[in-house]
Amino acid sequence: MRSALIIGAGGQDGRLLTSLLLDREYSVRGWVRKELDTPALCECMPVDLLTPTSVENEVARLQPDEIYYLAAFHHATEEAVEESAPAMLQRSFAVHVFGLVNVLEAIKTHCRRTRLFYAASSHVFGKPTTEWQDEGTLFMPQSAYGISKAAGIQCCQLYRQQEEVFAATGILFNHESALRKQTFLSQKIVQGALRACREPNYKLKLGDLDTRIDWGYAPDYVDAMYRILQLPAASDFVVASGEMHSVREFVEIAFGALDLDWRRCVEIDTSLLQRTSYPLRGNAGKLRAATGWNPTTTFTKLVTRLVHDAERTYETV
Repeated sequence: MRSALIIGAGGQDGRLLTSLLLDREYSVRGWVRKELDTPALCECMPVDLLTPTSVENEVARLQPDEIYYLAAFHHATEEAVEESAPAMLQRSFAVHVFGLVNVLEAIKTHCRRTRLFYAASSHVFGKPTTEWQDEGTLFMPQSAYGISKAAGIQCCQLYRQQEEVFAATGILFNHESALRKQTFLSQKIVQGALRACREPNYKLKLGDLDTRIDWGYAPDYVDAMYRILQLPAASDFVVASGEMHSVREFVEIAFGALDLDWRRCVEIDTSLLQRTSYPLRGNAGKLRAATGWNPTTTFTKLVTRLVHDAERTYETV
């Protein structure tokens, strides 16, 4: 039986990936920063990623075939930034770089056969100079999150080239599921539509409806992670739908799934925009050619599924 260690097992991608690997008859262990409020699908334990000896001892003990580094310190575009820039950088680098290096060192020292996947982000492209972004696009991050994720990719490249560690990366564009935190835009819209369905006078406040985003379905993206680690050689891959859709389109489909006219339920509040975002559109051609991966869900089906999944949960609360 093959074994996998998921670092960041409590998040959206961690839970979806656990389910995928269990279906493939893997033995799955998870690392989290603290005890989970919601029971995980796999055995999880809190591990301090910033303590090299703890990471080294656990990796040496487990000897996993695959490690998925999904740990992230992140906040949504419309979420208020309460920490200073230095604090944001320190926390971002702690999770996305220093913890990663401890894991890479543990693999190099104790289990060179282990394959590592690092979940990076389209935020590494920041303010792009091209319409499409692929593996050769220049990194121009505009946030602590993007800067630290770019550094994480470069750490994987360093260990891959100089230490011959199998360290692959996925540059993940926006991907959604019912497990997404409610602070993120997709769930804010979905939950707002559900509330408007029950409260006729409710108004959902949003920022820029014209913002265009490359949105995908999260289960497709964790499938891409798995496929990347099955390749004969490690590399870097953009994981994206390649389709751009506006927030307005998302809102229209979400409210329409509940037979609501979104124009009567939504108010524009530009003060909600805490950070400037730029249109990012991913070219996943390299991933498709290497693995045969393709998205399984259209944008309309994605949004409709998010609404209906949330509706079922809403009704059981």
